[in-house]
Amino acid sequence: MKILLDAMGGDKAPDANIRGAVSAINEVEAEVVLIGNERIINQKVKEFYGKTLKEISPRLSIYNTTETIEMEDIPTQAIKTKKDSSMVVGFNLLKQGYGDVFISAGNSGALLTGATLLVGRIKGVDRPALAGILPAYHGRLVLMDCGANTNCKPINLLQFAQMSSIYMHNTLGIDSPKIGLLNIGTEETKGNDLVKQSYKLLKKYSEDLNINFIGNLEGREAFLGNVDVVIADGFTGNVFLKTVEGLGKFVKKSLTESFMHSIWSKIGSLSSLPAIKRFSKVMDYKEYGGALFLGVQKPVVKAHGSSDEKLFKFTIKQAEQFVNNKAVDQLTEIYESEDNKKKMEEVKEYISKIQDN
Repeated sequence: MKILLDAMGGDKAPDANIRGAVSAINEVEAEVVLIGNERIINQKVKEFYGKTLKEISPRLSIYNTTETIEMEDIPTQAIKTKKDSSMVVGFNLLKQGYGDVFISAGNSGALLTGATLLVGRIKGVDRPALAGILPAYHGRLVLMDCGANTNCKPINLLQFAQMSSIYMHNTLGIDSPKIGLLNIGTEETKGNDLVKQSYKLLKKYSEDLNINFIGNLEGREAFLGNVDVVIADGFTGNVFLKTVEGLGKFVKKSLTESFMHSIWSKIGSLSSLPAIKRFSKVMDYKEYGGALFLGVQKPVVKAHGSSDEKLFKFTIKQAEQFVNNKAVDQLTEIYESEDNKKKMEEVKEYISKIQDN
């Protein structure tokens, strides 16, 4: 297996990307290909480790590129004009079969555009989406969409629920994963038009599409272990995601300051250190890797824009698991089946009738 890593994408590139790959290489079986400016990467590796990538591991290599898509670039324009950027080259290598999964912490809009235009959607999927993994009580939680699609239609949220349900069942082994729709209240009448219409679709077609829809879900209930997947449009999901990450940092920082407040609090905290470390590990979003891009024909993983060495390491490990579990193959098989095509046609006919009325 080959993992393709965009070495030039992200706020801390290429340093964190390189360090993450080196840190992960002894914990994965795959080869890791760093895609980016060969001269810069070699210079950094020599500076960090005093040796070449091949001397560190024969499973580390570089694929040279000359351009980089920046965070401020216009996504569609960047994908079309920066043909030799680390992101565009990564997508093309993935499509050609040179690698098995592509990871990037770069421009999210460009990643969505490139994955859709260059790699291609699975037939039947209207919009691919990012499935982020978060901690939850005695388990993990999938948030979908967590940033790919800021403007959505009800059919998109219905498919997000179906795709995440397939992923959770086939990849994480959860039978009939519980799906909740993120809303400002649990009542069917709550929310904006998108959420209310999506609720109706999920309620009507959940059984036909094998979705265990449990209804609307308030944000405060998401992490209590009663739901496996939270469904939202990309705008709402991204705000929710970043709020959760910020809260985790706040709690960890506040706890640390409280225990360091005085000599007595330091002494008193000694017996609690194991529990504090376990709590910190659970709250650390870096432990959960990147967001899986579900709905495209090849495995793509979006790493956090501010990824450091640790987060790149976990994302690389996660990407290997993503490939091994054949998540994309399973999604493709179901979405391209005649049975699912027929069901989706029925859904779209129902939506057309509602709109006409």
